[in-house]
Amino acid sequence: MFLLSSRARVLRCIAPAALGAIAASVHSETLDPVVVTATRTPVRVSEAIAEVTVLDRAALDRATGRTLVELLAQQPGLQFSSNGGLGKTSSLFIRGLEARHTLLLLDGVRVGSATVGTPSLDNLPLEAIDRIEIVRGPMSSLYGNAAMGGVIQVFTRRGREGVHPNAKLTVGSNRYGQAAGGVAFGQGAFDAAVQVQHTETRGFSATNANEPFGLHDPDDDGFRQNGGSVRLGWQLAPEWRLEGLAVESNGITKLDDGPGTTAKAKLHNSIQSLRADGRVTDDWRTWLSLARSVDIYDALATDSAFPFLGATGNVQRQIGWENTVATPIGTALALLERIEQDVSRPETPYEVSERTIDALGLGLNGAAAGHSWQASWRHDRNSQFGSQNTGALGWGYQVAPAWRVGASAGTSFVAPSFNQLYYPGFGNPDLQPEKGKHAELSLRWTLGEHSLRAAWFDNRYRNFIPSGPLPENVPKARSDGIALSYEGHVADVALAASLDHVDPRNVGGSNAGKQLPRRAKNALKAQADWSSGAYSAGATVALFSSRFDDAANTTRLAGYGTLDLRTDWSFMPDWALGLRLNNAGGKAYQTALGYNQPGREGYLTLRYAPRR
Repeated sequence: MFLLSSRARVLRCIAPAALGAIAASVHSETLDPVVVTATRTPVRVSEAIAEVTVLDRAALDRATGRTLVELLAQQPGLQFSSNGGLGKTSSLFIRGLEARHTLLLLDGVRVGSATVGTPSLDNLPLEAIDRIEIVRGPMSSLYGNAAMGGVIQVFTRRGREGVHPNAKLTVGSNRYGQAAGGVAFGQGAFDAAVQVQHTETRGFSATNANEPFGLHDPDDDGFRQNGGSVRLGWQLAPEWRLEGLAVESNGITKLDDGPGTTAKAKLHNSIQSLRADGRVTDDWRTWLSLARSVDIYDALATDSAFPFLGATGNVQRQIGWENTVATPIGTALALLERIEQDVSRPETPYEVSERTIDALGLGLNGAAAGHSWQASWRHDRNSQFGSQNTGALGWGYQVAPAWRVGASAGTSFVAPSFNQLYYPGFGNPDLQPEKGKHAELSLRWTLGEHSLRAAWFDNRYRNFIPSGPLPENVPKARSDGIALSYEGHVADVALAASLDHVDPRNVGGSNAGKQLPRRAKNALKAQADWSSGAYSAGATVALFSSRFDDAANTTRLAGYGTLDLRTDWSFMPDWALGLRLNNAGGKAYQTALGYNQPGREGYLTLRYAPRR
């Protein structure tokens, strides 16, 4: 059965309604923004061969009360699992691949944990974000390690001419409160953006009685966070710019580690970068960047023997030189990059605590006579695993004014994390990198403000590293499927819908043929937003079929569906009042065995943002 019967009925109601909306057309610019993540050069979404989604600041405001991972999981092809609410460990899966197979960038800077090997999505200051670009598919040939499933790039707010303040105050369920504010300004050659926020919630119990390791404690597990960003720009000359960025976020999260116990941890993330870019000739642009990102998990209090008290630290330093040259056959890309990773942990240190990756990358993308093409190749020299070569080819063709076909193929690799290699009593120093081969065929229909995309994808990777202690490389794993997505407008209503069927599974080893843990095979998502004058309203539906919590597929987690409702009222030119009701049906569900997800929650927001 495709979905649980009740969810199948909802699918039959929602999908025709969303697809039936493809009846009118207006103007297509809102569906065709310019992105940079898909090719490392500016390209319109309609010209990108990979599937790309852009979330603007308004999309983040509509998702008040949701975590960043929950918001991302409402987008086509993405799913999540979480060990509770705000500030708790979560995982994001792109098209059924592992959480380790997603690369997170913040203004081009890698943000993640080299100890765990996953992106740092749980402690970013969301009010600092201006927009997010999501690219699905193998991106190792452009970005190297970890980009097997795709890349998520977060862009912070930046300065602009004049003075543009903003402020926000939110209160909500579980004693939730957030105060945020900032200003973007610019005059002459200088511009800047400053943003700060404080978030606090009493939360809810992260665990329930099904927690398998005896960690359940029915108390509330809250979260408190202070964060902010500063972005400065200086126009050195008409074609040369210097830009600096600093982002910092500190959170205190409460945890469960047994009945009647008290446990909490500090989450620290910081990013600093300096970038200079300019035009050398009419056809040649160059960028030079220096960056540092820090991810620290500091266990402040625990009544458990695991984990140890103290800080587990991750420091990544990144140096890059990137060049683009306009040629008769497209924009050529050449880059040099060096990444240095240092890790530390309390008690027994890692057997190896640092590694470096030196990379050379080349690319080409262009379009002519209805055809578009993209090619990329990258060589990474890893101090632990030697040389890794990855490549990708993509082609698209406008077969008719409204129809476009696409095809792509690529390779990828993901190095084991330091925990997987060296954590005492847990790691295996003999692990080898995972290596992937990927293919995709797509068909896109676009008419006015309506766009419908269908794709078949196939991700095969060998040396798969399963979760759990003392891991060993599994010969093969695979995740293939189909994806349908729609975006459009009808009168004053913006519509979006997606339907994903994915089959993530082991191909070799003792669990051959078994579904990979914590990923549903089927997902249906739809949203509608109406706006007219001073008023707006919207809804988001997300339905997921069942999943398994373990590799042997002995523990099934039931499918679920959530409904989020929202409305806004601009009661004065610069002021708006917003109301959010998340999980309006109060559905109780789990994405990881023994861990709760938010029930019905309401939020009230007062927002100030001058329109001048």
